[in-house]
Amino acid sequence: MVSDAVCQVCDRAETAIVHVDCVTHKYPDGTKGIHNMCFSVYPKEIVALCGPNGAGKSTLIEHINGLMMPDVGRVRVFGADVDKKNIASIRKLVGLVFQNADSQLFSPTVLEDVMFGPQNLGLTEDEARTRAQWALDVVGMKETNKIPHYLSGGQKRLVAIAGVLAMSPKILVADEPTGDLDPSNSRRIEELLKSLRDEHGISIVVALHDMDMAGRIADRICIVRDGGIIAEGKPEDILYNEKLLTSAGLEMPTVAKIFIGLGLEGKVPKRPLSLEGLMPLIQNPKTRN
Repeated sequence: MVSDAVCQVCDRAETAIVHVDCVTHKYPDGTKGIHNMCFSVYPKEIVALCGPNGAGKSTLIEHINGLMMPDVGRVRVFGADVDKKNIASIRKLVGLVFQNADSQLFSPTVLEDVMFGPQNLGLTEDEARTRAQWALDVVGMKETNKIPHYLSGGQKRLVAIAGVLAMSPKILVADEPTGDLDPSNSRRIEELLKSLRDEHGISIVVALHDMDMAGRIADRICIVRDGGIIAEGKPEDILYNEKLLTSAGLEMPTVAKIFIGLGLEGKVPKRPLSLEGLMPLIQNPKTRN
């Protein structure tokens, strides 16, 4: 879907687990965050919100969790309005991982930090410990007795995600989850997000400006510009639309640039979205002629 056709997501609202219905939000100084935003999330999918800084990605995802409320329009999660009356139950369903992991870590040890959320839900200490240990195992974090402040950037991000998972959310919302991480930790986060969808059935909304990562993990991509979604669709369509990406202040992913630069467009039935998908095409003599 492109341009004004994006608002057709409202026609599929009955199948969505999150439905942002024509929402507008302005900050106290009058700055526009999002305007007439229509957006939906469906079961067991990863949706990438892609756009430059200031496009409205963070404002949108904070509406899904109820950290912000619409000035106009409404947000519904599993059929319930995101409002002050429902906010506690909404936040049990929607877990938010902030861009800065330090803002979520404050307890003396990693384990205690991840236990904090379940204990706030009313679980006993033993129940919270079991839930926290499970979440830390899921993210592959073994240093449970360390002080969070002394962890690496990648480890902090894993603990922040574990803290959200320990609350047993149905939806995970992450704001630039690999920002400022080295390639190894970035790939670790990517694989974790995919496993949460595939093995645990969690729907994921991730705000990104890294188009290469979007191609590797997303089932659907929404392009955000000036507080609105200007296009959405399958990664192989969106990421190969150079005109669209340029208009949104984004670049085509490296894989798409190489694929088109080598003249492979039209020679194979499927556009690659990763280097692993591109290399066999380059090595195949039939596609090089």
